[in-house]
Amino acid sequence: MASISDIHSDEIGSGTDSKPNLVNRLHESRSPYVRGHMHNPVAWQLWDSEAIDLAKRYNRLIFLSIGYSACHWCHVMEKESFMSPEVAAILNESFIPIKVDREERPDIDDVYMNYVQATTGSGGWPLNVFLTPNLEPVFGGTYWPGPNSSSHRRLGADGPIGFLDILEKLRDVWRTQQARCLDSAKEITKQLREFAEEGTHAQQGEREVDEDLEVELLEEAYKHFVSRYDTVNGGFGRAPKFPTPANLSFLLRLGMYPSAVSDIVGQDECAKATAMAVNTLIKIARGGIRDHIGNGFARYSVTADWGLPHFEKMLYDQAQLLDVYVDAFRLTHEPELLGAVYDIVNYLTSSPIQSPTGGFHSSEDADSLPTPNDTEKREGAFYVWTMKEFQQVLGQRDAGVCARHWGVLPDGNVAPENDPHDEFMNQNALSIKVTPSKLAKEFGLSEEEVIKIIKNGKQKLREYRDRTRVRPDLDDKIIVAWNGLAIGALAKSSILLEDIDEAKAAQCREAAAKAVDFIKKNLFEPSTGQLWRIYRDGSRGNTPGFADDYAYLTSGLLNLYEATFDDSYLQFAEQLQQHLNTHFIAPGRNSTTTAGYYTTSSTPIDGVPGPLLRLKGGTDSATPSVNGTIARNLLRLAALLEDDKYRTLARQTCNAFSVEIMQHPFLFVGLLDAIVGLEIGIRNITGVLCTSDTSESTVPLAEGVVGKADEKLSGKDLVIKKVRAEAGLAASTSTATVALVDVRPSTSGADVQNKSEWLKSRNPLFKDLKPGTPPKNFLLICEVGSCRTVDL
Repeated sequence: MASISDIHSDEIGSGTDSKPNLVNRLHESRSPYVRGHMHNPVAWQLWDSEAIDLAKRYNRLIFLSIGYSACHWCHVMEKESFMSPEVAAILNESFIPIKVDREERPDIDDVYMNYVQATTGSGGWPLNVFLTPNLEPVFGGTYWPGPNSSSHRRLGADGPIGFLDILEKLRDVWRTQQARCLDSAKEITKQLREFAEEGTHAQQGEREVDEDLEVELLEEAYKHFVSRYDTVNGGFGRAPKFPTPANLSFLLRLGMYPSAVSDIVGQDECAKATAMAVNTLIKIARGGIRDHIGNGFARYSVTADWGLPHFEKMLYDQAQLLDVYVDAFRLTHEPELLGAVYDIVNYLTSSPIQSPTGGFHSSEDADSLPTPNDTEKREGAFYVWTMKEFQQVLGQRDAGVCARHWGVLPDGNVAPENDPHDEFMNQNALSIKVTPSKLAKEFGLSEEEVIKIIKNGKQKLREYRDRTRVRPDLDDKIIVAWNGLAIGALAKSSILLEDIDEAKAAQCREAAAKAVDFIKKNLFEPSTGQLWRIYRDGSRGNTPGFADDYAYLTSGLLNLYEATFDDSYLQFAEQLQQHLNTHFIAPGRNSTTTAGYYTTSSTPIDGVPGPLLRLKGGTDSATPSVNGTIARNLLRLAALLEDDKYRTLARQTCNAFSVEIMQHPFLFVGLLDAIVGLEIGIRNITGVLCTSDTSESTVPLAEGVVGKADEKLSGKDLVIKKVRAEAGLAASTSTATVALVDVRPSTSGADVQNKSEWLKSRNPLFKDLKPGTPPKNFLLICEVGSCRTVDL
């Protein structure tokens, strides 16, 4: 049912007068978001068999509300509706209300988000859906104004329908038209099931479709982004603007692939793709979406110019943005991009996002108390500023310079239409409006003086903010999937920074390694290869890992291997991939083929209802495509381990989505990268250490390798540098991998611990490698089915 107005109350159906004695059970949850609602008058239930049995026993619709801790509109709806006695009365009397944390149960969220997007044309959080006792959707949407909504009162009859009206209508419809509701829900579920067949259409034909997935699809995807590019503000489409790092990574990769790709897509097109991505990243770095006083980036911007964010900070955004800023800097050497890299690294490697135990916490809220004495939270209160505060903290002259730099106005810089709750009156969201060089001319100062004023001003504002304001609430869940993204981004950053800032590079590696150790110790079962999704408050929950947990962590481990050449990370990555292959893989049309990977394991969670449907995610969105990530992991494992079965699985995973990819390639940019690796081949560059010679040598730098040319290096460091130089920019794509194998005698002294013993036994090409006479280090380059050696 796409519209509440389509429901009529002229039929009498079955019902029941018996009533359960509902009490709010959310204190039983471990989720900070869910627990945040345990004092609501709504008698919230958990997503478990007990709650579903209540709906069946008392023949009630389920009201399912899904959100997450940092979600601003989730907090608004709680304040307006879920704290309302009027709303609570009807929910408790006529429905079974269930609260779910989308970060804990993404499988549940995905199913009903697909439904709401299909029936309303949009989605978001809070996600609110009415379900039959069999979990089939009847009606759904996102935020609905509550009886205490200021915007609803202001707009009156012209505004959106209120939540109370929806509740009353659904209550009456279920009482009087239950048979019609059930029939409609079954039909909707049938359509959802067909929609969920994404990734199986290619399996239904009589012929193989391998030849249809060609590199030319990159050009079609590129044209889509060109058509939607905002030439003024960067980004794509209109407000609200999301960074969507997966799409920016796609555009950057067009300039990082081997020339075989630019020969097909076009050199000018690849250069324009780079320019669009880089311009967007600079606009984001200058925009209000960035925390210019602290560190980190908000989830998205309300305005097209990136000026006014929703202020929540998500771990998965920081990780993906870090990854894409690293690539953008490698391509351009633009200092602003490197500044963003440092910004995000600092955010990830400090409190509150980095846990003292080693993992990374999930998010920080958008809303907070303006001062410790306030009782009402306000959106962005921790981040916005008045001109009066600038003058008070910085003094008259410096306040003038900093206010011009960050766009601070006496009456505030937030337009009334972007302030529905009057939270930003006289407030300013900071974004870089005027550069130091222009400020120098305007204020009659040297550019060095201006930079010093801005730097000192930032420090003073940060100290003032930390001293006088209440930091937004932290969602301290440690989620394996998002930690995997952070591990991979930090590992990649360490490779970039090792030639720029050795201390910062080491900090990145140590933070990534510490997170891996934490997960391995607390959220991994070595005997089965199973991951658990969430750790919080001293222990793990009972939710087993989903496909994204395995996919993103495997990707992070492969990045960390390439940053450290410690093959224990590679071994762990393969163990996780093997678990995916056993428990998540979808069968193909015959016993020798597969059709991608399901979101959920084939083993159900004890005592907890599973999702209505098992989905297979192929598209990229706020997070990378799960099947795209898996396909790329499989290709990297195939090259690093010289194991063709992984290459076959990668091809079958891509082919499973071939129909959808050919229709809308721009939705599948992660899978497109894997297709490039499959079509033009992947080069594995292995450095082979044969001698413990530590005499100093020099090596010139290659494309994408930042540092001082002709730098003096030890023998081992020379090999590593040569490996990275040979891989070049392609190392950020699915067309190149790097490895290091140490075949020196165990008594050779330079490295007491050989970190490639497992890899030597696992990769058949390395089993017979010997130092040679005389021993000398070399590169082993394997591509297109053959290998060659390169002397150093």
